[in-house]
Amino acid sequence: MDQPMPAASLPPAARTTRAASAERSRNIAPDTRGLDYFAIDHALRSLLPLYMDGALLAHLTPHLAELGALAGGHLGALADTAERHEPVLHRRDRTGRDEEWLEFHPAYREMEAIAFGRFGMHAMTNRPGVLGWPDRMPPIAKYVFHYLFSQAEFGLLCPVNLTDSSSHLVDLFGSEEIRARYLPRMWSQDMNELMKCAQFMTEKAGGSDIGRSDLTAVRDGADWRLWGEKWFCSNVDAEAAVLLARPEGGAEGSRGLGLFLMPRTLPDGTRNAYRIVRLKEKMGSRSMASGEIVFEGALAYQLGALDQGLKQMLVMVNSSRISHLTRAAGMMRRCLNEALVAARHRNAFGKAVVDHPLMRRQLMKLMVPTEQALSALLYTAAVSSDPSPRAERLLRILTPICKYRACRDNVPVATGALEARGGNGYVEDWPNSRLVRDAHLGLLWEGTSNINALDAVQRAVGKARAHEALGEDLAGRLDRADLPGQFRTRLSGAVGRAVRFADEVAADPAHERFCREASGQLYHAVTATLMATEGQALGEAGGDARRLLLARFVLEHRMHEGGPPSLSARAWEDEAIALLLADTPVPLATATRLAQA
Repeated sequence: MDQPMPAASLPPAARTTRAASAERSRNIAPDTRGLDYFAIDHALRSLLPLYMDGALLAHLTPHLAELGALAGGHLGALADTAERHEPVLHRRDRTGRDEEWLEFHPAYREMEAIAFGRFGMHAMTNRPGVLGWPDRMPPIAKYVFHYLFSQAEFGLLCPVNLTDSSSHLVDLFGSEEIRARYLPRMWSQDMNELMKCAQFMTEKAGGSDIGRSDLTAVRDGADWRLWGEKWFCSNVDAEAAVLLARPEGGAEGSRGLGLFLMPRTLPDGTRNAYRIVRLKEKMGSRSMASGEIVFEGALAYQLGALDQGLKQMLVMVNSSRISHLTRAAGMMRRCLNEALVAARHRNAFGKAVVDHPLMRRQLMKLMVPTEQALSALLYTAAVSSDPSPRAERLLRILTPICKYRACRDNVPVATGALEARGGNGYVEDWPNSRLVRDAHLGLLWEGTSNINALDAVQRAVGKARAHEALGEDLAGRLDRADLPGQFRTRLSGAVGRAVRFADEVAADPAHERFCREASGQLYHAVTATLMATEGQALGEAGGDARRLLLARFVLEHRMHEGGPPSLSARAWEDEAIALLLADTPVPLATATRLAQA
């Protein structure tokens, strides 16, 4: 076989051509591969002391640093490989038995070992001892790990969250026997013992209208047999699934649904009676298997009261919606970092792309929603750690508005980051196209944008009056912060308007078409308040007060305070943008001046 000619033997022209090609490649902007995603996230590291107990934060910081390095390195490489090698459904085993099994690329299995085995992200709020912490951790701990993990891999966080939330349902509503049999395996970090979980909700008839579900549960002694179909089952080969089914003869609608646990393997070691009909060929989240299931008398165990199934299942909705807020926040951070790296390392028309005024404005359109989502995540996660009735009311409205708006923001941020990289962003060699695809899935899981907006306004506002608790909490935060008076007045007015608008929309079903707008305005009011008070607190402590500036951008660009803008009113923005795009802290005095300019 002919061997390539050694470089030294090449004609001079050929050597020059190769060297010239390599030199031209220096004009291609890099991506974030190789960076430490925890170390470069100055916002996260500065905010964590405001929201997390100091002893816990000190204990977790080395682990977060480890995950940050993995996300920018080995975990990211595994995610890219798993995305290119999708799971394969085998309908029979080698002896011809109809026992479907899924073949995953080793990269996916290694990612599972990192998430479940190394960090125990599914178990840290359920049992003591994870990562050496003596107690169960508060929810904010796991969400920070999810936030970092999602910057490398989105799809696997679905099985992680489903195992966490499903085991919680089993813990709350399962019999003593069921809990003893399954919970130790659901909370295990031993990959040979771990029982990963799923929740199968969607049916052909139902979709978001769960009350139309027709999967039927037939009594079989003390247990039940399931007959029917589920249409969209993520983590389809899970060792156990929590699902809703209608007991035979049960009432119509959502009140007739019961909650059940269905194992993949029965206690005697045989396969349960259901079939994976096919895998979905999805737009994104390709590494994680989603499919369709037909139930042919599958054994299932009752969880809780038969007529309380949907109400019991909704216990996990808050945690799952926060999980989606977390993933959106993490993915937006990755997208922002990709855009910044591309803009800073590529020249056009005689200067770095990041120095062109229009690009600087576009980068701000990525930065503002990214920082909003981080503040919303930490605040909501901290509230979810509080068992008080007041916190429960806050959580009731925070989860739908944050899931709605952050997941929606993720899509234009991902698209904007792709555009910032240019044509390379559209090529699969680079991370942007996968980020765009995955961003859209967040719009669908745990309720579409319409479903979350309706839940927020018609139920959380209209029935639970949760917006009143939210307004009081935000007002209290503004009162306690030593914000510049004029700026505090503007923030207070924005909060009041958002709360009143939501109340007005909720008052009449004819106003349904405004539910998304009302939900978005509440989200912007929450995040503007949070960022302003965070910036003030950090600035007073001698840190970075840049979040004061970000709060003003939310007021003027996302809440459209004061009507149509004028150019003279935006004169402050050039200096603010320069400060926000720099890596140096913004002094409190400077941020205060610009917040009121």
